[in-house]
Amino acid sequence: MKVVKAHQKRALPLAAKVLEKGGIVFAPTDTIYGLLADATKPKAVERLYSIRRPSGRPFILLLPDKYWLEVFDIYAKPTYWDLLDAHITVIFYKRTTIPMHLTRGKKSLAFRVPKRGTFIRDLLLYLDAPLVAPSANPEGMEPAKDVKMAMDYFGDKVDLYVDAGRIEGKPSTIVRLIGKNRIRLVREGSVSFKEILEFARRL
Repeated sequence: MKVVKAHQKRALPLAAKVLEKGGIVFAPTDTIYGLLADATKPKAVERLYSIRRPSGRPFILLLPDKYWLEVFDIYAKPTYWDLLDAHITVIFYKRTTIPMHLTRGKKSLAFRVPKRGTFIRDLLLYLDAPLVAPSANPEGMEPAKDVKMAMDYFGDKVDLYVDAGRIEGKPSTIVRLIGKNRIRLVREGSVSFKEILEFARRL
């Protein structure tokens, strides 16, 4: 396993190289630290499940931009895609074309587009690929707030640790689309539900 500071120039290409080879990366997102794997590589995703949680629930997918929803053939009006501009996690109902290693047999899947100017968004754009990105903790444990805490959890099961110092942020807010024009709060996090409703009214 390797450790690199997030501000170093080599951090981005090094993280991308590890992910492209099917590795697991611990890195800062725009909310808290996460564990990352290339969503297009089934073996990498299965490896992440083996160290993070039982395989029953799908991970959130981080996208380079909202137009990646077309790749996943998401069934929703394009105006609903704009919810991703609020940097929240949105659960969409899926079609059958999304691979099983991502859906785990479920009928919906959660997506988020991170904020611009963050390490994770730059990494997504550099890779031009989606990433699975659960929080950095074993199931039922507190999310890792720094590299030391993550190493205590995962050790050499993670191939690269990207160190951005201690992060005390909240996880992303999650909403689910219901019917044609309703959204339901699943988890309130870094963005309040009131802010989301105000954003949705402007769509």
